[in-house]
Amino acid sequence: AEARAREVMTAAALLVVLGSALAMQLSGLSMAMGAFLAGVLLSESTFRHQLEADIEPFRGILLGLFFLAVGMSLDLGVVAQNWRLVAIYVVAYMIMKALGIYIVARMLRSSHREALERAVFMAQGGEFAFVLYSSAAAVGIIDSRANATLTAIVIISMVLTPLAIVALRYLTPRDEQSLEGVDIADGLSGSVLIIGFGRFGQIASQPLLLRGLDVSIIDNEVEMIQAAADFGFKVYYGDGTRLDILHAAGAGRARAVLICVDKPDAAVRIAQLIKSEFPLVTVMARAFDRGTALQLIRAGVDYQLRETFESALVFGGSALEALGADPEEVAEVIEDVRRRDEARFETQLAEGVRAGQRFLKGNIGTPIPTPLTQPRRAGRALNEETAGVLNKAESKS
Repeated sequence: AEARAREVMTAAALLVVLGSALAMQLSGLSMAMGAFLAGVLLSESTFRHQLEADIEPFRGILLGLFFLAVGMSLDLGVVAQNWRLVAIYVVAYMIMKALGIYIVARMLRSSHREALERAVFMAQGGEFAFVLYSSAAAVGIIDSRANATLTAIVIISMVLTPLAIVALRYLTPRDEQSLEGVDIADGLSGSVLIIGFGRFGQIASQPLLLRGLDVSIIDNEVEMIQAAADFGFKVYYGDGTRLDILHAAGAGRARAVLICVDKPDAAVRIAQLIKSEFPLVTVMARAFDRGTALQLIRAGVDYQLRETFESALVFGGSALEALGADPEEVAEVIEDVRRRDEARFETQLAEGVRAGQRFLKGNIGTPIPTPLTQPRRAGRALNEETAGVLNKAESKS
């Protein structure tokens, strides 16, 4: 590690693995067992993350070779001759292993669904079985035919596990969110309706609440609703993309609806529903990015704000001040950025999201043909001759 060389770290890891494997062989045990123990030892060391990064190029290659060797070790002739025995043992093996895993998971207080998923995921035979069978065959514990049969059982269990996972997902119902302690939005009558109470909605609600306005809040994340209750917020459960929920949440009676959800598609969908059903309600929306902002404008929202725009301006202005710029100069630059952004946005509304690039200031020296900053004072002549020319031009005009 002190050498700070990847080659040294990789070589040291290989030396540990080979040394452990050799020590196990000399003691009469399996070399694979020694390599396995070395892997466990290295995974618990302080260098495990660096080692993972160093051996990443080798892992894909060796993993492919491993499964290639597994496929080649399958004797289809043995499977065909003993297919009844293989089928019975595969089913019995997977059921017994899955049952044991399920019981252990339940004893550790996992839910029924979680324990069932673990049981199905780990019902297959392990890769280390191939090493054990080979070692057993090498010392004469089992013959080659038994080795081929047992290897086929493990391989087939591996093949069947993905199919069992797919079947589990189709056969078991999805877990529904528990609404214990959560009130569903119904008959709300706040003057302001906030849809979505994540990091954006929480901050947006503060000026309204400090002003004493009656604010109704809905969100479709149960965990968020329960967490908000711990901080003194009453949030109702409701999906803002459903028109019946909007009616129940009082969108038609509210003076303003604030769309604060983080998903762009959901924000646009909510805006379209509200403007279609309640056209007189003021709708203000959080835009994930520039493309979402354009869609929200076309949906008819009264106000939209890109979630990172204002914070990025403040951040850039603070950077200028940290570099020694005068606060007034910083304010002028920030205002210039706002004007450029507004002009670009108007151009994109008319011509598409790829338009308006001339309003951006790049870092490769591309000149901007049209200045957007207005002169702060009128021009004046620096000598009498120039003043005379300007006066003649003004009199002619």
